[in-house]
Amino acid sequence: MSNKQKFPHLVGSKWTAREETFGWRHFQVVNRKNEGEWVFAELESSCGNPPVRFWLNAKVLKDRRRWFPGWKTLEEIREHDRLELERRERAGAART
Repeated sequence: MSNKQKFPHLVGSKWTAREETFGWRHFQVVNRKNEGEWVFAELESSCGNPPVRFWLNAKVLKDRRRWFPGWKTLEEIREHDRLELERRERAGAART
């Protein structure tokens, strides 16, 4: 049985925070740390001098209510929210 690595492409990946985080939205993973069953990512702000760095549980990056993969504009975030709201409304209407 193989040991499949969790988050194999984590380092170097780019992320957009839905809300400003330490004053910024765009981050890149610069390091990873495995601690038992947990994987942590060190994120660094793409802008700012000096850049902001912090660690978080890599699972949090899968939460689309908090993070988007890649670097997104505010317009892209708003469009995603609009489409998600429409999808939920259609799903609710289909149940009634």
